[in-house]
Amino acid sequence: MSSFEPNIIVFRCNFCSPAGMQLDPSMLKGQANLRMVQTNCTGRIDPTYILEAFASGVDGVLVAGCGLGDCHFVTGNYKADRYMILLKKMLSQMGIEPERLKVEMNSEWQPCDVQSMLNGFIDKLTGLGPISKN
Repeated sequence: MSSFEPNIIVFRCNFCSPAGMQLDPSMLKGQANLRMVQTNCTGRIDPTYILEAFASGVDGVLVAGCGLGDCHFVTGNYKADRYMILLKKMLSQMGIEPERLKVEMNSEWQPCDVQSMLNGFIDKLTGLGPISKN
């Protein structure tokens, strides 16, 4: 299992996370395969995008947005927060560990915080192993 390299999709808000999400991949633990998807607001992320990601074999999804109350579009991050709570419950009912979906809402993204958070997520996914194909 030590050679496992999790595939991770990061949906990130264009307004709050650009500086913090610009990372040198060599700063991350292991060899996780990250793909960044930029969106104008986390509230615009259709939950089916995340379900489709898991269906296509992605091992983890990270949603990175503005801190609650600091949304450029006023309430978008509250909408995203509600979607993600419901989506985690759905994932559990579908046999997918809810820990594979990580939601981080933060208005002050810093590269060191992002690096630490992503490394923790990579460790979690590595411990969980590849997503099972049911």
